[in-house]
Amino acid sequence: MKEIFLSALFDSAGMIPLLLVIYFLVEWFERKFGGTIEHRLKKSTKAGPAIGALFGCVPQCGFSVVAASFYSRRLITTGTLLAVILSTSDEAIPVLLAHPGRGGIVLKLLITKLIIGIAGGYLVDLLLRRRKPAEDSNDNHTGKMHELGCCNHQLSGKTSRWQLLAHPLIHTAKIFVFIFAVTLGLNGLIALVGQENLGSVLLSHSLFQPFLAALVGLIPNCAASVAIAEMFLKGGLSYGSAVAGLCCSGGLGLLVLLRENRDFKDTLRVIVLLVFISTVAGLAIQLLYG
Repeated sequence: MKEIFLSALFDSAGMIPLLLVIYFLVEWFERKFGGTIEHRLKKSTKAGPAIGALFGCVPQCGFSVVAASFYSRRLITTGTLLAVILSTSDEAIPVLLAHPGRGGIVLKLLITKLIIGIAGGYLVDLLLRRRKPAEDSNDNHTGKMHELGCCNHQLSGKTSRWQLLAHPLIHTAKIFVFIFAVTLGLNGLIALVGQENLGSVLLSHSLFQPFLAALVGLIPNCAASVAIAEMFLKGGLSYGSAVAGLCCSGGLGLLVLLRENRDFKDTLRVIVLLVFISTVAGLAIQLLYG
């Protein structure tokens, strides 16, 4: 047990420097360009799903939070909201980049989720034409979200050097805890059942795995995407299942949608569509590419 604990601790601790650099860059990007991206996302109508999916690729959940807030105020379409969530990478990208030798999968994952986000977003808007964004007269209701970034931390006001470093430090510490917990659990599972039996325990290559991964992705916490990324790296999830889970993993975006959207049936419909698109896409990838 001591060996399993120490192995998980050393593996997780080795990722801290790179995670800190990645989250510092994300923090700078969010403060520098966040307002511009929000403006373009809100002003776009026909190009909404494409622009939303593109911005969703930025490795943090801040834009899914913004999209959920805009959708609750009827400023963007259902397809645009889904495009943002489907392409949102949350914590998976930093986790994958922090594993030496596995960075090559990142571009493949981003392109896959981008295609799913754009296709899914436009398809939903085509099928739900009655759902139109509101006019710009509602702009005065959106100011609150312009001040929030990933994990709902404040972006407003003058930025000090400490503020630029504080959130990356806190975020890195949180993700380290999640990674350590998942790694410890998976290492313990491998020790218990054996590496060769890990796939069968986690339903690898089963038709049910993409659906189960999508349900895990719905958990409104970055721990979900960390767990999915780590299980994929350990060989417990197929690539298709990892895609399904990460397409559903919009971080705090779904939590904001549940809190702010007054139409619960509409929120439920968005969640069902999200799970359906993610599962179908993940299953198709699994059947085609294994």
